[in-house]
Amino acid sequence: MSHIQYTICRSGTYYYNRRVPKHAVEAYGQFIRQALSRDPLEAEAFSKRLSNVLEGAWNAKTNAPPVSISTIIESFQPRRTALSEIAAEYLALKQIDKIPPGVALATFISLAGDRDVSEYTREDAKLFVHHLQMKGNKTATIRRRVNSISAILNYAYSELDLDKRNPFTRLFIQNEGGDAFKRGTFSNEQLKWGYDKALASGSTVKLLMPLLGETGCRLAEIVGLRVDDIELDDALIQIRPNNARRLKNKTSERVLPLVGYAKLAMEQALIQADDEWLFPQYIKSGYCYATHASNAVNKWLKRNFSGLTAHSLRHTMRDRLRAVNCPMDMIDEIGGWKSVTSIGNSYGRGFTMEQRHQYLENIMIT
Repeated sequence: MSHIQYTICRSGTYYYNRRVPKHAVEAYGQFIRQALSRDPLEAEAFSKRLSNVLEGAWNAKTNAPPVSISTIIESFQPRRTALSEIAAEYLALKQIDKIPPGVALATFISLAGDRDVSEYTREDAKLFVHHLQMKGNKTATIRRRVNSISAILNYAYSELDLDKRNPFTRLFIQNEGGDAFKRGTFSNEQLKWGYDKALASGSTVKLLMPLLGETGCRLAEIVGLRVDDIELDDALIQIRPNNARRLKNKTSERVLPLVGYAKLAMEQALIQADDEWLFPQYIKSGYCYATHASNAVNKWLKRNFSGLTAHSLRHTMRDRLRAVNCPMDMIDEIGGWKSVTSIGNSYGRGFTMEQRHQYLENIMIT
């Protein structure tokens, strides 16, 4: 006989065993006997939960239909969900570019298997990091891929109500940051040469160079622009989230003037846009595939500018604004950077459009 209330143990299996009160015999029969589990702790938990359900049903003042004991027991069992299944659900809800997390996921599954999300261990996480290190990935790349898997598992544990520590939490990466290199920047001469080439090329991909270089935007912010976000008569663009791409943070939402080459490039880009998107070739099935655009424009930039990339344009913009003594919080507003210099920067309405326009004109490439 088991010491757990309302259970008996037979051949290693615990059964729920209980006499039914007289007023419920017609609906349930005289006894309830139902297999629970072979694990005593799990059986005890299931027994308590089943008792609560039954007593609630038996105490009801209305003649409700009998509950299904087997269905209730089945609902107690944790839902088994493969990592690939919950990852697809997560990516669909987040509406982000699937490629970066997809690369991390494919690598991890190739090493640890596509198992139930509750089965992964710290050793699996360490194996993932070791594999990426052996392949020669930079520590920043490894951290991004670790964060991708960690975010998926956090979502899984929350949705499935699993009381489990994420094996990727506080994962140590040897020499993290020690292999970082300072990103290069463009000279004004390189910018002018590149902008002229882009405008003469007839290539919408190359137009990204002046659009990024003269606004300081992140690549996804430009590639994911709706035509409705562009006010060409007023030479303005609105950087705001939409159903194809999110923004990095709240301070990323902003309105920017188009000056010089940025306005010329936008005029050309709009000719090849469709009715909804500035770069429709990178909007597929409701997602903004900014990574594809990044690969295409970086191939051209690296070849012509000694390895510099689209993101180097953003670093260059910050240096250019510093060179004309632009206030630091103004620089943060233009680039959509999250300011860490002072809590006071978040007070008030910030700088006017005229002030932003003035500083962008001060650094305009001519």
